[in-house]
Amino acid sequence: MSGALSVPANAQPDREVRAELPRLTELSETTRLADRRAVTIGDRFYSMGTEDGLYPAAGWHIRGEMGGMWTQPIKLLDGMWFGLNGSWLGDGAKADKFTSGWGYTRIDYAATGGVRASRTDFAPDGLRAGLVGLTLTAERNSKVTLAVDAHSELMNSYPWGWTNPDQLKFNLRDKGSYSGNSLLFREKGTPDVPNADAHDYAAVVGSRLTPKSHQLGPDYRGPQSNPVICPATGDAPRKCDDTEAGKGTGGRLNYSVELKAGAPTTLWFAVAGSDEGPEKARAQYDRALADPEKLLEKKIAERRAVAARTSVELPGDELLQRSVEWSKQNLADSAQESHGLRLRLVDEGRQYPAPAGELASARWLGAGWPDYPWLFGTDGEYTAFAAVAMGEFDNIKAHLRALEDVSETVNRRSGKVVHEVTPDGSVYYGANDNPGNTDETAKFPSAVALVWRWTGDDAFRDELYDFTVRNMKFIYRTLDKDGDGWPEGLGNVERAGMGEEKLDNAVYTARGLRDLADMARSKHDSATAAWATERAEELERRFEKTWWAGGDTDQYGDSLNDADNSPIVQRHWIGVTPMDAEMVRPGRPTLPLASSEHGRAALEKRQEDCYSGEFGLYHTGTGPTSAEGGNKGPSCDSAVSAVQSERAIYSLNTAIMAVAEGNYGRLGRDEQQRYTTANARIQLDPSAWEMPGAMPEIAPSPDAPANIERPLTERSMALQAWGAYGVLWPVVHQQLGVSPDLGRGRLSVVPQVPSGQERIAGSNIRLANGSVDVRAQHAGKTFTTEVARDLDAELSIGHVVPKGSRIGSVTLDGHPVAYRTVTTPRGQEVIVSAPSGEGPTTLVVTLK
Repeated sequence: MSGALSVPANAQPDREVRAELPRLTELSETTRLADRRAVTIGDRFYSMGTEDGLYPAAGWHIRGEMGGMWTQPIKLLDGMWFGLNGSWLGDGAKADKFTSGWGYTRIDYAATGGVRASRTDFAPDGLRAGLVGLTLTAERNSKVTLAVDAHSELMNSYPWGWTNPDQLKFNLRDKGSYSGNSLLFREKGTPDVPNADAHDYAAVVGSRLTPKSHQLGPDYRGPQSNPVICPATGDAPRKCDDTEAGKGTGGRLNYSVELKAGAPTTLWFAVAGSDEGPEKARAQYDRALADPEKLLEKKIAERRAVAARTSVELPGDELLQRSVEWSKQNLADSAQESHGLRLRLVDEGRQYPAPAGELASARWLGAGWPDYPWLFGTDGEYTAFAAVAMGEFDNIKAHLRALEDVSETVNRRSGKVVHEVTPDGSVYYGANDNPGNTDETAKFPSAVALVWRWTGDDAFRDELYDFTVRNMKFIYRTLDKDGDGWPEGLGNVERAGMGEEKLDNAVYTARGLRDLADMARSKHDSATAAWATERAEELERRFEKTWWAGGDTDQYGDSLNDADNSPIVQRHWIGVTPMDAEMVRPGRPTLPLASSEHGRAALEKRQEDCYSGEFGLYHTGTGPTSAEGGNKGPSCDSAVSAVQSERAIYSLNTAIMAVAEGNYGRLGRDEQQRYTTANARIQLDPSAWEMPGAMPEIAPSPDAPANIERPLTERSMALQAWGAYGVLWPVVHQQLGVSPDLGRGRLSVVPQVPSGQERIAGSNIRLANGSVDVRAQHAGKTFTTEVARDLDAELSIGHVVPKGSRIGSVTLDGHPVAYRTVTTPRGQEVIVSAPSGEGPTTLVVTLK
């Protein structure tokens, strides 16, 4: 694969810019804008169209309806279009350039009638509203005509297109009106569905300008009028404007605007909504239009603050450094909030029962846009590692609280964690009766422990502790029917041919037990600590013998044969999880579950072309198989699998591979950097990205073509949160070596400079209510670690040197000092206990 980032002429580099409106760091694209999706996100509002400013039907949960403009839990509009002097922007006036900025997007258009237009979209956090700033610049003094079309689609986020009921039956007809210089759309009533609630959805569209006229009618979609309609299911045209499920209506606002020659004029338009009627929608609208530029300045200031935390310098890997910066912004984009959730178990769309309870509000990190902007267990538990590394503590705490709140209600305090919850409170999967996802319940204690260690927040630990105890008790009460310690049930991979006991469930259960025991000890809950520790030690003792497949596979089994508990090799990506999961053991180094010998062998094999491609790790590798179609790729071993390969590269799979490599000190260009580079490229390389700066769900792969080559109703997510795990965690935790245990007031910083590089650094890495700066250098036989503390914690400072190194001298702040060496899969760690207190500390290790 190519490790270098090529930047063709159409790409604009990251930079600070000055223009009519405040801006921040940006990336731009000029090619195939009509084929690329664009998403603009706030925590109470988001919109998605294409990068030319149009709104073709997109998404597949409700076919073609997942784009447009939303305020959780409802959709407001299919889109909003602008016509200038008789030409529609994005159609008659072509889009020249799309720009992703931190906190906003912008589209620049070709001139029409001597006037150039630029459209800036952003969603102020805390408001159920989005703003569009249309900046017009005329060559000469002019009076221009401006038409604004809006087409409503007031619709709940659930049900979907194939569920019972579906949106064909659930969605009601919208009505449009004109009031207060703005368009008002409303859907009020009760769907003809048992247990459906009465509702009053409303959307307001307009400006502070006074229109000279308006129109109302069923269409009004700008250049997408007379729409191509996709059927709700079955075969569909490659590109549609709306779908059979749509029951919206439209309107137009007509303005006359005077422009002075060469003087940019920005006109602001708002879309606001509510699921509690027009009055509350209007209140949000008024707040949004009170001072749009101030709101934009506030949004940019918030994103500057995000950028200032965990700021890294990686001179030997500038692409990864830029990916860290953009990944922080991706996670800042991912925060979502919904109020008045009605919690009901819909059993994978088979039923629509009365609610089991209500939740006043929930806040979470949305999984992906446009089809998964809701609450998940799996996604959030992986994303937690990226969140703490960037210092985003509040949102990941809220995410875990929301998972507990929903799980406790719908699963009647069983301890099981739900899998998937839409913003209205519908629980699609994860009830007590569902056969999975076992791994999510096991990972929940680990996510809580992770946040506790990085924040030192005992109150947060205490708040969720009882639930974490019941998580692990649930697993052993209900999911270990044969009593062998390995839990049954579905894990991350839900594919045919697997045994009841899956590898990832086993791995994360062992880790969950260790993390529960660690929290129990901190709370002096000796009974729980002993119970969890005993079970964890038993699983660890038997792990290698039970799960290592041996032979020429050099892999762990994906699952165990139900008949004899022998490992089954199917080459799924979960084979990497034993190298990914770190085990916290009292009085011993924190190490991955897999042994050093087997872990390294498995990682070496996963780098071969049967498992990895240009953009990362395949979902399921290739090799001999009895499945229909036979082997569709190279072979790396002689084991015959019962399943077909699946050479789709998910950013999560690649992230887990990057983390696993780092756990074994494999940070080189052909090791960890291969996978961090892969995820960075699909985010930042113009030859690979769909939306500049956004890391997608799936990379261009042999079995998953690039998103822009696929119909808009069949694509993976344009922005997916979980891939950030493979960028932020490897840099902050593994390369910079930051490992806090702030629940006990301790901090360890033991960096490892990647081979072929000389220095790395990170500043303002947030820990608890303070921060730490780290700088690590390697020159010849000298290894230097500099740590500056802005928090009160006991510091262990060190550096990783090659295994077998002979230590010549170790100094701390220029003075010889006692040290200890610990051999781990990363290498040989030289560690010193630093004096207490804040300020800078420098360790220098010199080899003989």
